Amino acid sequence: MRVDLHNHTTLCNHAEGTMEEYVKKAIEMKIDVFGFSEHAPMDFDPNYRMNLSLKDFYENEVKNLKEKYKNDIEILLAYEVDFMQDRTLMLDEILNSDVDYLIGSVHFIQEKNSDLWGFDNPEFIGKYKEKNIDDIWTDYFRAIEEMAKSGYFDIVGHLDLIKVFKYLPNKDIRLIAKDALTAIKKSGMVLEINAAGLRKPITEPYPSKNLLELAYEMNIPITFSSDAHAVEQIGFKYEKVTQFAKKIGYSKCMTFNKRDKQLVSF
Repeated sequence: MRVDLHNHTTLCNHAEGTMEEYVKKAIEMKIDVFGFSEHAPMDFDPNYRMNLSLKDFYENEVKNLKEKYKNDIEILLAYEVDFMQDRTLMLDEILNSDVDYLIGSVHFIQEKNSDLWGFDNPEFIGKYKEKNIDDIWTDYFRAIEEMAKSGYFDIVGHLDLIKVFKYLPNKDIRLIAKDALTAIKKSGMVLEINAAGLRKPITEPYPSKNLLELAYEMNIPITFSSDAHAVEQIGFKYEKVTQFAKKIGYSKCMTFNKRDKQLVSF
């Protein structure tokens, strides 16, 4: 079974193509389970996420496509939610919404002076040279750990996104991430293998081989994601990422229905 659970729409203000075009492309790519997971509304960084006023439109459009193409593909409804260490920024309307799953992602690191740093935004790439790289990675994985402990989410989005621009730590990555992975395991969350890293300067999936091996040792389940923001990115490098997982030892991935998990062979 081919599963692709992390995909966006033009409602996030930085994607291209209609939702129906995405579905048709997924069918063409022989994807069996396809998830829309729009960037969740939040009163922060509005240019990179859906507006709350569009919530009903988005959910209804996904449901309409689900019905229209029910004989060709299974379509799931979800959100990718930015986990914010300031809980007041995350909206209850999203965290409690009637969806198949929620992806929890960290795109911002909370600085000691309370400023938020969007570390995967090229506009702020200079910040990597202002701090010790090991401290940056430690801060990032501390946020991932907090996200897992929050209990709000089903899937960990792009676990090691912090590597996007190839600023890698001196310390063993597995040691930096171990507490976060332990929290992920305890929370029952699923780790996505996200192909978007292959389109970025790091040119490898999220997570890295070292981290995925550690996740496998810890019996943390996986799923697959294109993180598509354009039609041509649907099913991106699917064979490559599934072979990557199989070489580690995985043979099954997770899919969802109303927050319930189901393991399927891939």
